Amino acid sequence: MVRLFADPKNRNCLAALVVAHKSKEIEILKYGADKSSGGALLETESGLISSVNSIVSFLQGVDLTSQSVVDFLRWESSTLNPVLKQASTIEDITDILVELQNKLQALEKLFSESDKFAIHVIVWADLSHLSLSGASKNLEHLQKIIQTLSADEDCIRALKDLSGKAFTKEFPTATGKDSLQKQPQSKVPNGDTLSQVSEIDDELKRLQIDVSLDQMLKAQWTFCSPYPVVKTFHPMTDKKVPAKKEEGVRNILITSALPYVNNVPHLGNLIGSLLSANVFSLYCKSAGYNVLLICGTDEYGTATETKAMTEGLTPQQITDKYHVIHRQIYDWFDIHFDHFGRTSTPLHTEITQEVFKELYDNGYISEASVDQLYCEHCERFLADRFVEGNCPYCKADDARGDQCDACGKLINTVELIKPRCIVCRKSPVIRTSDHLFLNLPQLEEKVRTFFKKSTESKDCKWTQIAQSIGRTWLRDGFKKRCITRDLKWGVPVPLTNFKDKVFYVWFDAPMGYMSITANFTKDWRQWWQPSEDLAPVEYFQFMAKDNVPFHACIFPACLLGTNKKFTLVKHIIATDYLNYEGKKFSKSKGVGVFGNNAKDSGIESNIWRFYLCYIRPETQDSTFSWEDFALKNNTELLNNLGNFINRPLMFVTKFFKSIVPSMKHLQPDDVTLLARVNGILAEYIDHMESCRLREGIRSVLSISRLGNGYLQAQKPWVLYKSPDTIERAGVVSGVSCNIAALLGILLRPFMPVFSDEIFSQCQLPPERQTLAPIIANGGNLPCLLPEGHVIGQPKPLFKKIETADVQRLQKMYDGESS
Repeated sequence: MVRLFADPKNRNCLAALVVAHKSKEIEILKYGADKSSGGALLETESGLISSVNSIVSFLQGVDLTSQSVVDFLRWESSTLNPVLKQASTIEDITDILVELQNKLQALEKLFSESDKFAIHVIVWADLSHLSLSGASKNLEHLQKIIQTLSADEDCIRALKDLSGKAFTKEFPTATGKDSLQKQPQSKVPNGDTLSQVSEIDDELKRLQIDVSLDQMLKAQWTFCSPYPVVKTFHPMTDKKVPAKKEEGVRNILITSALPYVNNVPHLGNLIGSLLSANVFSLYCKSAGYNVLLICGTDEYGTATETKAMTEGLTPQQITDKYHVIHRQIYDWFDIHFDHFGRTSTPLHTEITQEVFKELYDNGYISEASVDQLYCEHCERFLADRFVEGNCPYCKADDARGDQCDACGKLINTVELIKPRCIVCRKSPVIRTSDHLFLNLPQLEEKVRTFFKKSTESKDCKWTQIAQSIGRTWLRDGFKKRCITRDLKWGVPVPLTNFKDKVFYVWFDAPMGYMSITANFTKDWRQWWQPSEDLAPVEYFQFMAKDNVPFHACIFPACLLGTNKKFTLVKHIIATDYLNYEGKKFSKSKGVGVFGNNAKDSGIESNIWRFYLCYIRPETQDSTFSWEDFALKNNTELLNNLGNFINRPLMFVTKFFKSIVPSMKHLQPDDVTLLARVNGILAEYIDHMESCRLREGIRSVLSISRLGNGYLQAQKPWVLYKSPDTIERAGVVSGVSCNIAALLGILLRPFMPVFSDEIFSQCQLPPERQTLAPIIANGGNLPCLLPEGHVIGQPKPLFKKIETADVQRLQKMYDGESS
């Protein structure tokens, strides 16, 4: 059941209420939120969505692959909304309303009806309480939108859901008159139409405070029992193969979207796929699963040929150069794979051609003549990235032959106005060229069945954005897709009539997951075409949302079209976008932190890993901020996590000669703490299993926060001063040392270097540096450091980022002084 929690005193939730009513299937519940919040939370099977725009987009099935839609939503939330909230007079908002009207008139013809309705609802919710009749400029189009939706029955119902306190702001004009008048307010019916539930914040507090007797008994029994021995899977060192059914071990195949070789990844690229996949793989290994993590550089396509021309190198030389750069970047960030390969290999060609031949033989490939741009000066057909011109939709003058960055629309090269060859800058002519097409409409039903089975299963972990984009593609229907290009650099087409062509990069690139595995192990088919005696292979794919259509629809279509039993993706873990200080990353303008210059900051790589996971855009776009980076480092890492780990270890070193004291006589406060830790530990496991990595790292910090509160309440440094309570001081410090060791285990996926340091300071044996026994015991903490265990030398883990550092780093990466 999908549920919408809405605050009737906060009109920010109005748009969310409208689409919830329109869906007819959403349960709407009342809760009191922070007044600065969006006023609404959408609870889905995959987690919470807190942004109203994201809620509207999800429920309305908005096409978030459209850059024009995304850009408008970002502008509405970051520019329009703040101006409306801060305005005092009608004159204050006239200009922004004119800009809004112009944007809508320019973009509405690009939107689908569903997208247009969602955008209109968001705009209506922003403006519905205002009267625009007093505006000095013509706002007829905006007024029509507001009038139309104000008569919509779902909009009327949404207004009735709000209490009178949601309509409190009046805007006097410069003359003192009320020009921005409120619209007539609907009366709230007797008996609130929204169900009554306790506030979410209070509920969370209650869950943290209340511990049942059963939970306390389990916590005490597990902690006081001998350390459990759990059989975990230990793969061969020279190769990895899936575990067999009788071994009782999960096989986890993980791939990160292949980074394009010519692009130096920025922070958003890292957290969107590569770092997220690495974090999840480290968790799975700690949990005792059999894991294979695969990635590599995507090296074919027009961009490579273009880059090679620019730098005066061959395509092979350019890919060799940048492949090394990618490896160096990921090594610095401690992002390691079982194998990091590349697509420009003989095995990649062999496997791509094998899949193509199966599709061809099964009748899923067709031929057609298409009009293409041909440069008579260069004597070659111009593939999409070799031509630019004016966009046929928004008229921008720097549109590429495949997409316009200004409006986000996909275009064909022949649609460009005033096209020009990027090599010689001359105008090309139109000529006919024969190409091959993947007949996606014939495969649509297979993909629809696959998608439905994957996303409706009980253990579905597809993120909401991945599901939404997949549904949008299926809703709009598949179209034939050209899979060949007139290039020299790529996988050759194995047909005589097409020997001068190569495969389009988005046909061959997904095959790279298989070919990179094949370059890692000759037993690669056991992962991709497993035999019946093997335990199921659970395939997780990590990517940013712009890659979802190819992985959710096109790649599965290719594999299904072979009629062979390939491993299909089980879970697509897609993120929204990460911005930099409210702006887009730009390599050319020097805006933002890129993988090759992050180390220039002087901040350790694992601190970067922590913060990127902390702000991971799991349910909506997020922003990297230097001030927030420093704040989270100084408060969460230094004052919270680092402080808690250091305190008990230092105490045991100083007062118990580095020997963990007896913990036999646990008191209710100790057991209550252990039970609360187990509750958060269970949440951590659930978050990590579901790839909610941002929530996972926050669970780690919640445990250390509990630990700090426990130490502050028990005061072992005071207890130690009296002979009668020295034993009690030992119990408190011993329990705390065990929680510190646990934090080392939980922190490992996010900050492996600091995790190893915690293990060293605790002298935690290697066989106990794993989550497997904890998971086997239902998420209950065993005693990791028993009485008599000798710990190592404690020392501070983290250091402060000063205000001067923040100012220096802001200037370093702002694009102006760079």
